[in-house]
Amino acid sequence: MDANKKRLEDFSLLDPQVQDDPFGMYEAIQAYPGIYQMPETGFFIVSRYADLRAVLTDPVTFSNDVDRASLQGPELSDKHQHYLSEHGWPHIQTLQRTDAPAHSRYRKLVDRVFTLGRVREMTHHIEEVANRLIDSFAGRGECEFISEFAMLLPGIILAEQMGLAPTEVATFKRWADAMLAPASRQMNEEELRTVADIELEAQHHLARMFDDRRANPQPDLISGLVHAHAEGEEPLSMAELQSVMSQLIGGGFESTMTAIGHAMLQLIRHPEQMQELRDNPALIKGFVEEVIRIESPTQGLRRRATRDVELSGTLIPEGSVVVVRYGAANRDPAKFVCPHQFDMKRSNAGTHLAFGTGAHFCVGAVLARQEIATGVLTMLARLDDIQLARPLTEPIHRPNFLTLPLRELPIRFKAKA
Repeated sequence: MDANKKRLEDFSLLDPQVQDDPFGMYEAIQAYPGIYQMPETGFFIVSRYADLRAVLTDPVTFSNDVDRASLQGPELSDKHQHYLSEHGWPHIQTLQRTDAPAHSRYRKLVDRVFTLGRVREMTHHIEEVANRLIDSFAGRGECEFISEFAMLLPGIILAEQMGLAPTEVATFKRWADAMLAPASRQMNEEELRTVADIELEAQHHLARMFDDRRANPQPDLISGLVHAHAEGEEPLSMAELQSVMSQLIGGGFESTMTAIGHAMLQLIRHPEQMQELRDNPALIKGFVEEVIRIESPTQGLRRRATRDVELSGTLIPEGSVVVVRYGAANRDPAKFVCPHQFDMKRSNAGTHLAFGTGAHFCVGAVLARQEIATGVLTMLARLDDIQLARPLTEPIHRPNFLTLPLRELPIRFKAKA
């Protein structure tokens, strides 16, 4: 049976096959008369563009203060939190996971670190890193694009900002995966303990870095966060620094890696647009926005209803977890004509909601866009005839409740002289 013609009851967002290609289920949810409630978790799934905007622009009713491990259920989530508290620092709510007025304080401090000027200063270095990565595989005529480029480009940039050497990106990725795991898949107690131990390793490394940068400032992200407060303002505590950093790692690494991978896959699937972008690199801005729209790296995030509220005719009880599915809204036919078609000249691609909207708009959006654009343009400048080296093995994405990460992307090409 064609996936698009299945009944909604035939799908589950916890099914790895659906997570690999969720768009058939999104269409079924959008055709549903109200807001769909997952029978497995009780979460309410918001999928239409207009409904997402309503939720994202009303943080009073739809709070950002949600336990990041809520997918595990209350008992395991509490055990996970207690274990981290005993051996390191608990998951306190900061930045993305807070509402006004607390959010305003965190956002003001972080905005001082993630400035447009800072990203512009980093652009030349991002180009240098991209070229070094291409140097490592250009002579072979092929590479595994995810592990050899898409992961390493944002990984090296962020790892350097954390005081790690570029050769330690594998360690950084292990930490990032562990931090994201409780929100990404259901696990048993032993699995949760394993990822907690890895996160604790990261926490203690970061604690040493925060202490060092407090005494010896450097031109890096760690120093920026430690010293972001102005005179008379309270600096971030160690627990707050740990919380903010874990969010920046999740948003600044996994999502950007995923977007760069999907950018290359879209170029390969649309060789005519690849050639057009080669001929006119000024089209890169629209290309980046369309990649982010059509393959939203973060498919969804959670909110919590602070009161009984009706949305699209559905009563959502106070305390309910509400999942805003960016990946669904960004393919809503009510907003985007032919939403499943990739078109880098799409006039309204930039109205996607992949970075959120309002006060919680993604703080790292400028850096992410720059890394995607620089990575793509550098690849096109250095390599010709980019194709898949072999058909992709199904499923092409790693199972994940919140993101859409490619397993691999083997490519072949001809290096330019």
